[in-house]
Amino acid sequence: MFLIIGYIIILAASLGTFSVHGSLAALWVPLEYLAIFGLAVGSFIAGNDLKAIKATIAALPSVFKGSKFNRTLYVDLLAMLFEVLSKVRKEGLMSIEGDVENPHDSPIFSKYPALANDHHVMEFITDYLRMMVGGNLNAMEIENLMDIEIETHHHEVETPAHIVTKIADATPAFGIVVAVMGVVNVMGSVGEPPPVLGKMIGGALVGTFFGILLAYGFVAPVATILENKAHEGSKIYQVIKVVLLASMSGYAPQVAVEFGRKVLFSSDRPTFGELEAELKARRGK
Repeated sequence: MFLIIGYIIILAASLGTFSVHGSLAALWVPLEYLAIFGLAVGSFIAGNDLKAIKATIAALPSVFKGSKFNRTLYVDLLAMLFEVLSKVRKEGLMSIEGDVENPHDSPIFSKYPALANDHHVMEFITDYLRMMVGGNLNAMEIENLMDIEIETHHHEVETPAHIVTKIADATPAFGIVVAVMGVVNVMGSVGEPPPVLGKMIGGALVGTFFGILLAYGFVAPVATILENKAHEGSKIYQVIKVVLLASMSGYAPQVAVEFGRKVLFSSDRPTFGELEAELKARRGK
């Protein structure tokens, strides 16, 4: 939503102000636009493998969607972890073996469809709960493993942002390439009348204009959004990590989820009272 609004403002500020004292027809040089776009796409394909290309294309639609990581989702996460850890505390670790092995059939996980339908989150939770049930690793070993997995996940989800950033950095140069090609064309027509030469030089400079506008006005904001989404997507794993490690260290479920609450961004973090009231309300259901 805000991306579209930003694009409208950018177009109004650039083309709108230009139209006041000039003709927009002077900016219509479709072959230069096609050349810059082709150079950008070619650079994208040449500089990445198939896996990175697929990941980037798959990530692009998400820039037009709002973030799913909000206060409601995190409250659900903390409530779900509280319920799992409470069951462990009352009935022992073996009591959650069925939930871990078949999370989609679990009466606990099925209460939280937004989380249960997230394959990566559920896999992260169940994998480490399975290790806890097995009892073969201590908290320090699991923490090191969690850190490596979170770092790997963060690197993977940041790949599209890095790729789009590189495209944004290269696009102004592609505009200059196209502009130079136009100037070379002008040099071959120096015998033409000044009005004709002026039009040809103006058309050549459109390449530089379009390259810079496309890079910093349209491509760079997409890279920024993808980067922000990557950071948001890693936070949920940090919360899970802190809660499970606190439980392994012997803290009560209520204290363990409080550890997780403190990890959240301030904009998404429920207050202690809000979380307490929510947990009590859900226990009463």
